[in-house]
Amino acid sequence: MPPHTVRVLIVDDSPLVRQILQTGLSKDPNIEVCGTAGDPFQARDQIVKLRPDVLTLDVEMPKMNGVEFLRKLMPQYPIPAVMVSSLTERGQKTTLEAMAAGAVDFVAKPKGNDLDQMIIELRTKVKIASTANVSHWKNKQYNPATIGGTGVVKTLSQALSHKVCAIGASTGGTEALREVICGFPRNFTGTVVVQHMPVGFTKMFADRLNGLAAVAVKEAADGDPIVDGQVIIAQGGKQMEVVPSGAGWKVKVFDAPLCCGHRPSVEVMMNSVAKNVGRRAVGAMLTGMGADGANGMKAMRDAGARCIAQDQATCVVFGMPKEAYERGGAEQLVPLQRIAQTLQGLL
Repeated sequence: MPPHTVRVLIVDDSPLVRQILQTGLSKDPNIEVCGTAGDPFQARDQIVKLRPDVLTLDVEMPKMNGVEFLRKLMPQYPIPAVMVSSLTERGQKTTLEAMAAGAVDFVAKPKGNDLDQMIIELRTKVKIASTANVSHWKNKQYNPATIGGTGVVKTLSQALSHKVCAIGASTGGTEALREVICGFPRNFTGTVVVQHMPVGFTKMFADRLNGLAAVAVKEAADGDPIVDGQVIIAQGGKQMEVVPSGAGWKVKVFDAPLCCGHRPSVEVMMNSVAKNVGRRAVGAMLTGMGADGANGMKAMRDAGARCIAQDQATCVVFGMPKEAYERGGAEQLVPLQRIAQTLQGLL
């Protein structure tokens, strides 16, 4: 976490929300709210004047929504942004578009009385965002192909996978996963993924990737078989394991406590792969804060699996890959652009 005070600019069209966020964030001694803005035009002027470390940005605003603002801002002035998202379907879709436009992370607006929990989460994510590397967005042209779907209906192979690919990701992972999964050929070995995300967002995320990739991508349902040509994304709010099923494997989706602070947890998934798949597995750890999955990947390695992690230069946050590498789980650090082909080579 940052040793210095993180200077935050709050961008939201609601004066009440700006006040709530300012009060909540200011209670953390390591965060200073240096300014607020009611719309992206005010925000642009405040960014130039105040030079904040991090933005919190409302997803849905009049004049210009948060996504449009990021698409204009990031190529000229890359700055870590944490989106404040609604839980509606439209809010979820727009949030994923914001991640594709350069946002580091998001928090969901609370239902009912969970405001305190949301503020705690926002404080944590603001401090993580202050350490994020977003410099690669400078002069980058926005690519609409990273948003939509191909509209292609995929016929899924019924061939049970002889091997399993397990991938973990957190902060910055939605775009890293898009790059990796879109690099898989249509018949790529059955893959399981844990990306830290709240309830509701994982289905939208899986559907988006399904429209972009050659492989089929779906949100996990309990009992889904692991088959070639399919990627299964763990459900938000549930744990997921890989368990034996006949001549192959299936996923088990279940209610369980947080592990390493997360549900779904990379640790839970990778430990199950180590136990039940062993040397017939490969693993990758992508960008993310903390150490979730580091010991699980070491267990995979000890069971004979081949494992890699994303290198520091291409990570938004070099936390989870660093821990996986230093604890002996990942055998090499690989740039994001080469992870898909490296996994193919290991298989």
